[in-house]
Amino acid sequence: MKGEPAVLTGQHFLLGDHACAEGALAAGCRFFGGYPITPSTEVAEWLARRLPEVGGIFVQMEDELASMAAIVGASVAGARAMTATSGPGFSLMMENLGLAAMMEVPCVVVNVQRGGPSTGLPTLVGQADVMQARWGSHGDYEIVAYSPASPQECFDLTVKAFNTADHFRIPVLVMADEVVAHMMERVTIPPAEAIPRVERKRPRQGPGGNGFLPFKADDDLIPPMVHAGEGYRIHFTGLTHDERGYPAITAPAHDRLVRRLVDKVRQKAWEIVEYEEYRLEDVSVVIIAYGSTARSARRAVGLAREQGIAAGLLRPITLWPFPGERVKKLAERVRAFVVPELNLGQISREVERFTSLPVLGVNHAGGAMMPPEPILEAIREVAG
Repeated sequence: MKGEPAVLTGQHFLLGDHACAEGALAAGCRFFGGYPITPSTEVAEWLARRLPEVGGIFVQMEDELASMAAIVGASVAGARAMTATSGPGFSLMMENLGLAAMMEVPCVVVNVQRGGPSTGLPTLVGQADVMQARWGSHGDYEIVAYSPASPQECFDLTVKAFNTADHFRIPVLVMADEVVAHMMERVTIPPAEAIPRVERKRPRQGPGGNGFLPFKADDDLIPPMVHAGEGYRIHFTGLTHDERGYPAITAPAHDRLVRRLVDKVRQKAWEIVEYEEYRLEDVSVVIIAYGSTARSARRAVGLAREQGIAAGLLRPITLWPFPGERVKKLAERVRAFVVPELNLGQISREVERFTSLPVLGVNHAGGAMMPPEPILEAIREVAG
């Protein structure tokens, strides 16, 4: 990349992992703490070289527990921070993901999914982490998780993940899969001034003022964020805490705090949820697919249409919050849903929560990209 500007613009052929890394840089990420693990390692390798070029810091941590702790600490100090991992590393990050949710520390975690459980298939694709993304840490909390289906979306959704994290003061996930991460396609990177930037809400009161409450939320249920080292009296803890940030170990305090942490996202789910629709105007069978599987599903729709079956595709871009309200509306006028996934049934269960219509899963435990043919067979089955 000799002779190129520190922040890329224009068109480039990039791996999904590399596009994700460039998306982080374009979003203003200046700290990465991570540990190599296939198939996300290319994110770390790319940023190890690129972050110093833009004045950022790359630290290879000793493991994934420390990686997650490092980006939480960097964010508390004011940096936009990210890590990337896969499979077992994602499991190890769950405790500190909950810490970030409880302390309301924005950060981004990229999980390039592979076949599991345990070491599983280190180099091959899977999509079996999507429920772990939602429920993997203990306790009640809300999460936002994006699912890219192309290297371009790896770039775009990483930018969006940082903005969402900073707006809501939450950890945000980018749930890629190995096929998308190792796919090389054209990626268009806009000029810096065209990339949206949502800044953290900052306190209106300066340090040293009387009665400052760093965790007192505004009407949107999100408190302004104080950074360490700015002169404010601030205390972060994973314990249930009051508006001062100090432990408040009572049932009323806990219920009040956790409800706010959940509601600040849940009440704005309508503005977070994203999805793509393909040929749903006259549809009778809806396929719901995400990530690399959505690419095969799109082909299956075309094949079904050639055979006279009115099939269409709903592709969740946000897995969490899930576009359940859209599923409800579609259920009013379709015959059935088909949900192909590289797992043994996860998002299909979520679809079942929003409809009483037949939901047919097309499932494989992982290891190879799902072809269009089994999806087409399922469409034929439910179409009668």
